Amino acid sequence: MTLLKAKDLTKKYEDKTVVNHVNFEFQEGNCIALIGPNGAGKTTILRTLAGLLKPTSGSIIFNGKENQDFRAFIGYLPQYPVFHPWMTGLEFLIYSAQISNFSKKEAKQRAENILHKVGIADAKNKPISKYSGGMKQRLGIAQAIIHKPKLLMLDEPVSSLDPIGRREVLTLMEELKQDMTILFSTHILSDADEVSDELLLLNQGEIVESGSMKGLREKYQTSMIELEFQFDRDSYLEKVQDIPSVNLVKVERNILFVSANDIEKVRNDILTLAAKENWPLMSFQVNRASLEDMFMKVVNQSCNG
Repeated sequence: MTLLKAKDLTKKYEDKTVVNHVNFEFQEGNCIALIGPNGAGKTTILRTLAGLLKPTSGSIIFNGKENQDFRAFIGYLPQYPVFHPWMTGLEFLIYSAQISNFSKKEAKQRAENILHKVGIADAKNKPISKYSGGMKQRLGIAQAIIHKPKLLMLDEPVSSLDPIGRREVLTLMEELKQDMTILFSTHILSDADEVSDELLLLNQGEIVESGSMKGLREKYQTSMIELEFQFDRDSYLEKVQDIPSVNLVKVERNILFVSANDIEKVRNDILTLAAKENWPLMSFQVNRASLEDMFMKVVNQSCNG
């Protein structure tokens, strides 16, 4: 079921267009990454969806209802969340739950449960000023899900964290996406590659590509096979070049890099010939195009188109 749909969503500041007639939709239960370089319009889109900004034009359809106030059904964490540093984590979440119309008793129970869920229950009675960056980010996520939202939106959730904090938050996102739909923005492509099911590729305020990870990889696939030989690499170069399914062979150091349109066929052709002739292969590896490669290819196409 479609959870959210944006139709011709546009946001302008005087004569500057930050988001330009953006169209996208995503299904309930997925984790969607909004990818783009800094300044592409990611935060503006999230703030507009969260009801913090009014679009210049266009519409937002949530759960089949157009341009209605659906803030009760979403949780939002900005890139730089602000806390009351003198509060403890538990106090902050109880306060957040009560704002969401939980009774005092329900708020305390809900806060305790969420603290366990995000993995900082041991620090519940510590002042937030003593929390690490990763702990603050997990507390921010806890606040964003305290009211059981259908959609959780996170703006650059790990960009300012050290490697330990980044790993903690990505692991938490993996767990949370089992229970709710997640939309998060990032310019760190490896993070999107790790946790998302779908991608929205944004450049200069426009969606230049969207779809499932699997579908986009197939569409922009530029896989390459690496062959490393124990000896006599050059004597096998011509054999590989003569395989009909091979497009191009490059040589770097002691490795042959083989590209083809149909990577599955060329893999089978090479392995069949290698087994038949007993090639002295040290390693055989298929390297898929990285998400960064794919994004650059899409952006270049959109700029040149």
